[in-house]
Amino acid sequence: NCAEAREMAEVLEPDLLLLDLYLPDGNGMDLLYELRRCGQAVDVILITAAREVDAVQQALRNGAFDYLVKPVMFSRFAEALRSFASHHATLSGSNKLEQHDIDRLLHPHTPGSGVPEKEENEQVPKGIDIITLRKIRAVFATPEDGSELQNSGLSAEEVGTRIGASRSTARRYLEYMTTTGELYADVVYGAVGRPERHYFAQR
Repeated sequence: NCAEAREMAEVLEPDLLLLDLYLPDGNGMDLLYELRRCGQAVDVILITAAREVDAVQQALRNGAFDYLVKPVMFSRFAEALRSFASHHATLSGSNKLEQHDIDRLLHPHTPGSGVPEKEENEQVPKGIDIITLRKIRAVFATPEDGSELQNSGLSAEEVGTRIGASRSTARRYLEYMTTTGELYADVVYGAVGRPERHYFAQR
């Protein structure tokens, strides 16, 4: 309920709060107002059955990071968490941001808002080589009507074959790219019914 959520937010100081609007002792939007009014540094993803335009507008105006309508598909929920993880990593990784970083934060689905392919000063974590990363980005830089990537994505083994790397190496880079929001992953069932993790470019 609101009272417990208010207390836990103050005690735990979370980075992210998953919040419903309809709570037993009040409205989650009021709690969102309170958090913003007191300046608490917490991002909020609303998960609610409320579909009214007014509710969505209020959520956006009060800085909700995302808005998920029940019943929530797990893939959409996972996408919201990946997006938040990328957002949080970008803001906590440096004291200053370049324009492309700000564009990616504010307009994540706008063409050209991703990391420039030829950005020489891009900061990547240990174990990620920028040249190999660019090769994998090039694999997914297909036209919008590329049916293979649109419909079935690519497995780590397929990506490794295309760039001349092992499956495990490709998998490491692909998982990294899901944290940056460049790719998303889903489970695909093959002809024999065995599930396999495939990667898709964000469109």
